[in-house]
Amino acid sequence: MPSGERIGHHYSHAQLLVSLPGGLDHRASLDAIVVPTARTPQHLDNAIALARTLDCSLLVLCSKDARADWAAERASGVKDCFAVDIGAPRMPRFETSGFLPSSLSRRTDTSLKRNVGLAVAVMAGWRRVVFLDDDMVIQRAENVLEAVRLLDELAAVGLKNDGFPDNSVVCHALRAVGKRQDSFIGGGALAVVAGPNTSFFPTVYNEDWFFLLDSDDGLNPVTVAGAVTQEAFNPYENPDRAASEEFGDCLAEGVYALLDNGGSLRDADDSYWQQFLKDRSLMIADIQARTPGLAWPLAEKNQLRLALEAALGQLARISPQHCTSYLDLWQRDRKRWRDYLGSMPVVGAPEALRRLGMVPAKRQGRFESRSRIGTLRTDCLE
Repeated sequence: MPSGERIGHHYSHAQLLVSLPGGLDHRASLDAIVVPTARTPQHLDNAIALARTLDCSLLVLCSKDARADWAAERASGVKDCFAVDIGAPRMPRFETSGFLPSSLSRRTDTSLKRNVGLAVAVMAGWRRVVFLDDDMVIQRAENVLEAVRLLDELAAVGLKNDGFPDNSVVCHALRAVGKRQDSFIGGGALAVVAGPNTSFFPTVYNEDWFFLLDSDDGLNPVTVAGAVTQEAFNPYENPDRAASEEFGDCLAEGVYALLDNGGSLRDADDSYWQQFLKDRSLMIADIQARTPGLAWPLAEKNQLRLALEAALGQLARISPQHCTSYLDLWQRDRKRWRDYLGSMPVVGAPEALRRLGMVPAKRQGRFESRSRIGTLRTDCLE
């Protein structure tokens, strides 16, 4: 750590983004949109319209309330739509996935879906890929192309979120009590270059922030462009959300604060994490102290109170050794993943999915009248 720098939470990491480069390739095209989805098929409509407008492939990775056959049916008119039920694909086993005790683990399949998307992209020969969550809405196709045009010079470009802030429960609470809190670019709307040197998404909250890192050297060259709107939701509704986010939020915020201060991952030792964890505990306690003064309905304040209690209880289980050991394992997983991508042949998307143990759903034509989805505005594409 550079001397004199305070160790603790930073409200913004915008200084880590590079300035928009000049000389954009206005002929740049998008190869594929990858949508990890767990909701009913109407939530795919924006991604479907976008794929039609940009004439690109669409990969839909389904679980929970999403079904591949429904997604394939709804995506009629897309040039190439590959919709699969995610199941248990053949993927590398990551040491980070089994390291944390169950009390600190996060049980979602978002990281798995995004890694499948990267593996399929490499085998399909897709170079420019956009990850788009099913709660993100893009009004104009040009907003995507603004980001895609930068991929010849940058590793990833996040679309600027003009909707509900994409933050953790604790960061939402920080903003709620009047503190400044920005949001960073994330995997919900992210244009990336897919190739053998592409990183992976670990199974932890803020997995997209770790995807953007370049080993010990800091952040890959990334920036923000275009625009996207995230649908609003109540972050405090379920205290389990705050608990499941806490380890990944703490780890990512700690790493990025270190980079803000001019440090590197090599500086993230036990001593650093001991101080950072203490500061985070004090920060959450301060939010708790300010919560009674909020002009909110009592039921909403109770939701916030329970969420903060869950986060603070989870934080008490995190040790500096959890953080340093996880980062060591993450470095090894990055090498394992890149070796895996480097061994992949280019075989096309259908064969890529079969090699991963999945079969794309086929359209049956049964719901043609219900699946007419238009295209997005194209006035800026000429």
